[in-house]
Amino acid sequence: MPQSTWEYEGCDPAQERLREALCALGNGRFATRAAAPEAAPGPLHYPGTYAAGVYNRLESTAAGRQITNEDLVNLPNWLPLRYRVRPDGAPHGRWLVPGGPGTRAHRLVLDPEEGVLTRTTRYADDRGRGLLVVHRVLVHMGDPHLALLRTEFTADGWSGTVEVQSALDGRIANTGVERYRALAGQHLTHLHTGTADGDPGTVWLRCRTTASDIRVALAARTRTRPDPAAADTSLTGRRAARLLTLPLAPGRPAVVEKTVALCTSRDPAISDPLHSALDRVRQAPDADALLDSHRTAWRHLWRRAELDVPGEAGRILRLHLFHVLQTLSPHTADLDVGVPARGLHGEAYRGHVFWDELFVLPYLNLHFPEVSRGLLTYRHRRLPQACLNARAAGLRGALYPWQSGSDGREETQELHLNPRSGRWLPDRSRLQHHVGSAVAYDVWQYCQASGDTEFLHTRGAEMLLQIARFWADRAVPDPATGRYRILGVVGPDEYHDAYPGADRPGVDDNAYTNVTAAWVLCRALELVRSLPPFRHDELLDRTALHRPELERWEDVSRRLTVPFHDDVISQFDGYGDLQELDWDGYRARYGDIRRLDRILEAEGDSTNRYQASKQADVLMLGYLFSPAELAALLRRLGYDLDDHTWNRTVDHYLRRTSHGSTLSGLVHGWVLARARRADAWRYCQEALTEDVADIQGGTTGEGVHLGAMAGTLDLVQRGLTGLETREDALWLDPVPLPPLSRFGFRVRYRGHWGVRVRMHPGQLRIGVPDSDESPIRVEIGGRSALVHPGEERRFTVPPGR
Repeated sequence: MPQSTWEYEGCDPAQERLREALCALGNGRFATRAAAPEAAPGPLHYPGTYAAGVYNRLESTAAGRQITNEDLVNLPNWLPLRYRVRPDGAPHGRWLVPGGPGTRAHRLVLDPEEGVLTRTTRYADDRGRGLLVVHRVLVHMGDPHLALLRTEFTADGWSGTVEVQSALDGRIANTGVERYRALAGQHLTHLHTGTADGDPGTVWLRCRTTASDIRVALAARTRTRPDPAAADTSLTGRRAARLLTLPLAPGRPAVVEKTVALCTSRDPAISDPLHSALDRVRQAPDADALLDSHRTAWRHLWRRAELDVPGEAGRILRLHLFHVLQTLSPHTADLDVGVPARGLHGEAYRGHVFWDELFVLPYLNLHFPEVSRGLLTYRHRRLPQACLNARAAGLRGALYPWQSGSDGREETQELHLNPRSGRWLPDRSRLQHHVGSAVAYDVWQYCQASGDTEFLHTRGAEMLLQIARFWADRAVPDPATGRYRILGVVGPDEYHDAYPGADRPGVDDNAYTNVTAAWVLCRALELVRSLPPFRHDELLDRTALHRPELERWEDVSRRLTVPFHDDVISQFDGYGDLQELDWDGYRARYGDIRRLDRILEAEGDSTNRYQASKQADVLMLGYLFSPAELAALLRRLGYDLDDHTWNRTVDHYLRRTSHGSTLSGLVHGWVLARARRADAWRYCQEALTEDVADIQGGTTGEGVHLGAMAGTLDLVQRGLTGLETREDALWLDPVPLPPLSRFGFRVRYRGHWGVRVRMHPGQLRIGVPDSDESPIRVEIGGRSALVHPGEERRFTVPPGR
């Protein structure tokens, strides 16, 4: 069996939802969880199909308050296919389900290379008569509207019939996250079913969302070999089913091919979703042809995203890449969607868009820049709303929401439930205004990697300037210090949303927020100076940006406050005055303290009182910026950052972090690869296994952690090679870890498709494919070299690296 496959033996109720998420299938436009086609939704199984950007808003009551939440909608279930057997003309038997009576063996195999999930189940009745059932499932990567379920039934030593029911089921709701179940989850209305004109073998279901009024249609064509001995169609308002009776005999398996089309009114080039779904399923080829074209599409993706990492780390990385591509494929580029933090794999975080593109786009920039551009265009389309958000706060510029959905308003919930205490608590995470800096960083990095100056000078410039304007307006002067301060925010840590006993939310001068704000102002000023004269005048006129405001940007970018304590960068002003936590005591009492915030709240305490972090905050600066760039940023702000201070800072927060986020191990592994390499691999391993081992304790079953998955890919691509794209060159500063000292990958840089990077102990190779493009300038170890198309150059990795 190929090394990249993932295999699960037996039926394990405790692991079912995790497997459903890890084996989910998608194509960048929609995805379906790997629920058993035979099983009804319930405590063990949670079928879910999610289309990118299909959100709906519902009102609920929580803690005596009316609240509104927008969710990524769980669409009608296209998977259902159940069966029962009648050996030798016996009466109807029970519907068979993996794990139910008669199950003798069950195996699930995911092949990421082909994008196919195979589910094999063996049954036997009381007389030993066996039935083998093999499902093959795919969500087509070539045609982003199609999916296929091919099922083969084989009788072991008996003759009779198998009765098969193939259905589309609209009896679905958003109930996949336990802590949300007390809230409204019925997003679909106006459900209707029917059969295609002249084709009783094709059934359809259409509906629409209750508030966003998105029309959704599915059509399912069911064909069999041999032809059915009997067939019937059952239609209700919420379910359309086709009941087929197929003859079975030893050596003569029966095959059922269920081809499904899913269309919505948000799709490009769609008039009526139902008409389109019926048309697509009518024209779809048979299962073998669909499988061939699907494999071809995946082969092309894998070629563009070539990744050669040996051993188990490589197998996990290919699974991560598989899920990134299923959520954000080239099909995504034409959609008005962002990066859902949990992919299209479940309902955690309500399918919202956070800052996760900060961890995803650096990978995509060097493989699928058209996808990165599409995701940044999602942000640009919501720039007017971001400006309204800032205006509502009494500020100029653009304030991007911490959680975004359909239209760019703030979607962060006002209350969140602590499952440990059962209490609903105020949610202040909307004060994570640093999301705007992430958007600006993403714009800059994309344009540096792709050379897309057209985007930088138009949409990118509009976003960058308005985000810079917000930060300059958000900063307030402090006469006592002669510096600027940013007050009342929440940093990436999330554990500190107020000072102990304070009556106002937020903390002051979060170091990550202030340093990244200064970086945004620097880049915005640089961009204004470099714009072509015509575009310069046009943009400044449109934004009413004049010299006095630019002078303020310059001043703020040089005098923002960065707090320190004990020769360590403080997470925020006053952080050093907080109490120390008894880490050993809490670990002894609770074991897993990743969600320390929930533990303390249940005790009547708060993380606000302690020097305790959920995830990297100050250390995020070491993730975004190279050591030289970070030192230069601090120097511009009037602070010295030498290796001693940075290493003390790393050690300080490493001892005070609970790692309650899947991003935490990733960032710490990245930073430690340069600051303390001997300890880096432990955190890198944790980042690799967060989802496959469900380290966070049940969260992966609610949807994979897409940012962490993409981040592990980028850890190999940029973190261990020191790869940067700036100043029209590839800059490299390798820091291979002993367990990952030999690996390779391809990147797309500017006009060069498939630049090959190979790391070997003591050596790095760069090969540029033959073309008519200009050579690539490479900067490594203080040495500059040109690598021409059709050439491979070898570089010695400096000793100690």
